[in-house]
Amino acid sequence: MEPRDWYKQPCLLGVDEAGRGPVIGPMVYGVAFAPISEKENLKKKAFADSKTLTSERRDKLYDQIEKDDMIGFNADEISASFISGGMLGCQKVSLNAMANESTYKLIRSVLDAGVNLQEVYVDTVGDAGIYQQKLSREFPGIQFTVCPKADALYPIVSAASIVAKVKRDRAIANNEGLTDVGSGYPGDPATKAWLEANINNTFGYSNDVRFSWSTCVTLMEKNCIKVDWEADDDSPGGQPSLAAMMSGGGSGGKKMKPRHSYFRARKLQKVIAGW
Repeated sequence: MEPRDWYKQPCLLGVDEAGRGPVIGPMVYGVAFAPISEKENLKKKAFADSKTLTSERRDKLYDQIEKDDMIGFNADEISASFISGGMLGCQKVSLNAMANESTYKLIRSVLDAGVNLQEVYVDTVGDAGIYQQKLSREFPGIQFTVCPKADALYPIVSAASIVAKVKRDRAIANNEGLTDVGSGYPGDPATKAWLEANINNTFGYSNDVRFSWSTCVTLMEKNCIKVDWEADDDSPGGQPSLAAMMSGGGSGGKKMKPRHSYFRARKLQKVIAGW
């Protein structure tokens, strides 16, 4: 974001996302901001919820935002692999938590650029009251308005919606591995056909697909090779003691499965049993 003279004026900012529901591609959060004195002018710019616009109209409005000296914007792209990693990891992170952190990150980036933020408008699908309280605690001194359909109520949020949607669409269009994917939503026949045609029976999907979505889980259970995870029992009684591991008794007294024929044929041995 290039510094502009009006950053020191009292400013408002809108936040919206694109790609929360799709099984393919990133989720993108976008922000747009401008001087509060520009509120009336923003109403004249024909910004609208990006979902109600054609792709051609969105592109034109995005170009208009990009060239407008009185509007600033920024975006944060959350990859499909990051989403899946968070939702399927040992320390699970919900999609809502990722969305909140992306919003915080973008607001901080605008504040760090020296913008005098006074009002922030956020589109949300969850509990607006709780989210508004969280934002107010995180950024004291800023007046927050959080509500559903904010992208249809506030032009600055509409602008943020356009930024997020165009950024997501271009990320997919520029990815050679994602052709003919449709909308990316699980219910889209084109998306379903792409998922069925592009599954690998060993590895599942590329990093552009959200493994954590139930659509993918079902397809992988149906089409992929089943894996037998040879891991120690997670219960306290199933964990070997350190002494047992170091002495070669890594099973902690448990009867172990025979080693795979691959290791037996090559006479491969563990350096430390159970490590």
